[in-house]
Amino acid sequence: MEKRLLLPILTTPLTVLNKDAMLINKEQDVVPFRNRVKEYAVKIGMGLVNQTKLITAASELVRNMLRYGNGGETIIEVISKGRENGIRLTFSDKGPGIPNIEQAMKDGFSTGKSLGLGLPGTKRLVNEFDIKSKVGEGTTVMIIKWKNG
Repeated sequence: MEKRLLLPILTTPLTVLNKDAMLINKEQDVVPFRNRVKEYAVKIGMGLVNQTKLITAASELVRNMLRYGNGGETIIEVISKGRENGIRLTFSDKGPGIPNIEQAMKDGFSTGKSLGLGLPGTKRLVNEFDIKSKVGEGTTVMIIKWKNG
């Protein structure tokens, strides 16, 4: 059974202005991915603080994808909702999945040897966060950081 954490659904239609996909299979793929995210954020005029939040969240999610899902695919999109522009990142892996998303989203929970701040910390850094996971099939995390958000 698919487990999902639902957050407010977007009501205004989104327009995708630019889209790029990158495979992340090894640690060396992380820096080019981070650079591409920064390039898109700069292109839409996102301020330095929001760029830092976006790149920090993206780094955490891409490293989780490598650590727990043996890599996967990322999609980087420049999106528009009315007059507001932002970056939407999607991380998809074919790893073991997350058996209990609610537990994984609690500060301090970790299945590895970490502080357990990854997923909940990432959620706090972005404007929108959605996670879907199915045990034995993988996990998909989608985040949005608005230019002025």
